[in-house]
Order: sequence, then structure tokens, then C-alpha cells
Amino acid sequence: MENTFRFFSNKECKYFPCHALPNEDEFNCLFCFCPLYSWGGKCGGNFRFSAAKGVKTCVDCHWPHMPEHYDAIVGKLSEALAGQEPEDGQGEGQAQDPEGLVDKDEDQAQADLE
Repeated sequence: MENTFRFFSNKECKYFPCHALPNEDEFNCLFCFCPLYSWGGKCGGNFRFSAAKGVKTCVDCHWPHMPEHYDAIVGKLSEALAGQEPEDGQGEGQAQDPEGLVDKDEDQAQADLE
């Protein structure tokens, strides 16, 4: 498959493939670390909890690495974000600027961060 905003395969990665799939050419690395991991049992993937410590393990999960699941993952993330309240009194679409960098030119902003 061709690399796009919906699909990216990094065959140069030392961990590739991190899960066994029938067709490595369709292994999607876009969600290298699953954005739904913290959802526990509601993630939609093939996970299990270890018997000893109850830790979620996704070693047998291919779900985020299959190109056809891009829309489902982005949809779940969009639904979750839509349900969130803005933090610290910030209105929707307003980014927080704790460093006060917005009104500075790029060189001055970089210098302040260093």
C-alpha cells in the first residue's frame, strides 16, 4: 500500500512487524502505540489481561495495524474528544499558551524555551 495520512508502514523500524499479520505489506504503523490502549475493555481490539497482575496485554492484537480500521479508530477518538469539557476555563478551539509564546516571533519563542 502507498503511504498516506491513513496508512504508514515503517519497514525500517527495528520492531517491524511488532505483531504477526498475514500480509506485512498491509501492516499499518500509523498507530504504533494504540491510542485506545487506555480504554481498557472498550478499545475494540483483541487484548487480554495477564493472570498474574491483571495488566492489559495487546501482543495478539492486530486491530490498530489493519488499514481498514483507520475510520473506526479516528471515529472513537473523535467521539471521546467531543465529550470532553475544555480545561482551565479555555473555550472550545482556544489553545492554552502557558509560556506566553503566541505574540513572540519564532526566534524569541525558541530562545525562551531553551
